[in-house]
Amino acid sequence: MRSTGTPAGSPTEMSQPRQATTIHDLCDITFDNSFVHELPADTLQDNNPRQVRNASYTRVTPTPVRAPQILAWSDAVAEMLGIAAPDSLTGPVAEVLGGSRVLAGMAPYAARYGGHQFGHWAGQLGDGRAITLTEVICPDGLRRELQLKGAGRTPYSRTADGRAVLRSSVREFMCSEAMHHLGVPTTRALTLVGTGESVVRDMFYDGNPEAEPGAVVCRVAPTFVRFGNFEILAAQKEFGLLKQLADYVIRMHFPALAATPAPDIYAEWFEEICRRTAVMVAHWMRVGFVHGVMNTDNMSILGLTIDYGPYGWLEGFDPEWTPNTTDAEGRRYRYGNQPQIAHWNLTRLASALHPLINDDAALVRGLGAFESTFNQTARRMLADKLGWDAIALPDDEILLVELLGLLQETETDMPLFFRGLADVPTGETVDDAVLIVPIANAFYDQASMAGAPREHLLNWLRQYCQRVRRDGVPDATRRAKMNLVNPKYVLRNYLAQQAIDGLAGGDASVLNRLMRVLQQPYDDLPEHNDLAARRPEWARNKAGCSALSCSS
Repeated sequence: MRSTGTPAGSPTEMSQPRQATTIHDLCDITFDNSFVHELPADTLQDNNPRQVRNASYTRVTPTPVRAPQILAWSDAVAEMLGIAAPDSLTGPVAEVLGGSRVLAGMAPYAARYGGHQFGHWAGQLGDGRAITLTEVICPDGLRRELQLKGAGRTPYSRTADGRAVLRSSVREFMCSEAMHHLGVPTTRALTLVGTGESVVRDMFYDGNPEAEPGAVVCRVAPTFVRFGNFEILAAQKEFGLLKQLADYVIRMHFPALAATPAPDIYAEWFEEICRRTAVMVAHWMRVGFVHGVMNTDNMSILGLTIDYGPYGWLEGFDPEWTPNTTDAEGRRYRYGNQPQIAHWNLTRLASALHPLINDDAALVRGLGAFESTFNQTARRMLADKLGWDAIALPDDEILLVELLGLLQETETDMPLFFRGLADVPTGETVDDAVLIVPIANAFYDQASMAGAPREHLLNWLRQYCQRVRRDGVPDATRRAKMNLVNPKYVLRNYLAQQAIDGLAGGDASVLNRLMRVLQQPYDDLPEHNDLAARRPEWARNKAGCSALSCSS
C-alpha cells in the first residue's frame, strides 16, 4: 500500500511475493468497453440531472479537479489489473484517476438504476457521483471496471454536486481492501486521489454544513451492476431492455450458465444471485461488519459488498446496533437484521425479474436457496469461530443461545472475545481464574465482570470446554483453526477516523500502518497490538468514530 508517505515505486513494508504478471503504464493499456458497446445509451450526452428512459447508462465526462494527487495506491489491485505504479503522485495517472483526464479508448459513463431505500421505492437513482471510466482485461484474463467515485455531477445526481469528501473516500478505500483480506466478497479500490478542492457537506444532516477536503476513489469490480439496474427497467416497463441487460450480465459474468436453455437460464441465474448474496451476508455476520445502508441500489448482482458508506464494526456486541444515524430510529439496517434485509431485497429483485422468469415457483425456489445457503454457511462459520467440528450435538443450540445472551449482558468487544476464546485452555482441571484470563480484555466495563456476570461467563466457559473436549481436538489445533476465521485486526471506526485526521493534516503514516496491518488481519503482529485494542472511551460518541450518516 503506497501513499504520499511512501514514494511511488518503492516496496511496501509487508508486501508479499506474487507471481509475475505483465505490467503496463495505465496510459499505455488497451481498454475495453463491453457495457457501452452492447447496451443502449441515453440519447443525450450531458451531465445535467434529468429523468432518463430506455437506456442503461449515459455517456458523461468526469469534471476536472484543481490539483489531483495520489494519496494512496494499492499495489495488490494494481498488479491484479496489470497496471504499474506511477513515477509521480501528481502526473498523468493522478489526472486520470482524479477525473481530470480521459485516455484514448476509455468510454466514461454513469449507469441508470433505481432502488428501494429504507423499504420504499425511490424511483430513478443512478450513479450520482460515480463514473465508470472503462473496462480492463486483466492478466488473469478476467474483465474489471475502473470506476471513479466523487468524479462530479451526472444526470443522476439530482440536486447533489457529484463530489466526495476525503473522509468518506478514505473510509471506502480502506474498507474495500480490508474486507478483501478478511475473505469477504467485495469490490476493491486502486487509488485514493486528493482533488485540491473543498466540498461542502452536512455530516449529520443537522444544519451545520462545513467545507471538507475533496477526494476521488477508483473502485474496481468485474461489474457494478446492482439490483436497482433491473428494478428501474421493470418499473418503467422497459421489458426488452430488461432482457437485454440480463442476457449481457449472464453472458459476461455468469458463464457457467451458458449451456442452460431459455427461459430456465433466468431462474437459475436468480438462484445463483441468491446464493452469492447469502454467502456475502454470512461473511458480514462472521466478522461483525454492519453495512449500514442496505438499499436495493447498494446490492451487487455478483454478491459483492458494494458502496461503503456509513458502515461500522460490531465492537460492542449488540444485534440492534446500526452505524447509520439516518437509521437510528427504525434500525432497519442493524447488524442482526442484515440477513432478513438481504432476503427482502432479493424479493424486490425477483419482482423485477418476473417478466423474464414468469414462474412463481422458480422465484420461490431461488429465495429458498438464499435461506438454505445462508443458514448452512453461517452455521459452518459459527462452528469454525468456536473451534467446533460442527454445530451438531444436542446441547449446541443451547450453548449458542446462552453465548448471545452472555455477549449482551455486559458490553463485549466481539473481535476480542472470539480471538481470545481461542486461547482459553480446555483441560478438565483448569482453575476459573486461568480460564477467564484470555477473554478478560474483551469487556468494556471491567468492574461489571464481577458477581453474577462473571459467574455466568465462567459457567458458559466450563460448558464450552466440555464441548471442545468431546471433539477430541488438541487446544493448539483448535487455536489455529479459530484464528483463521476470527480476525485480530478489523477497521474499527475510530482507527479509520485517525487515518482520516492524519491524512487531512498531510500525515499518511497512520493510513500506511493501518493498511499494512489490515492486509494480515488473522496474524499475530505483536508490534501492532494497539490496533487490536478495544475502542477507547474518548471515541464512544466522537463524530466519525461511532456513527455516520448516509452522506458520509
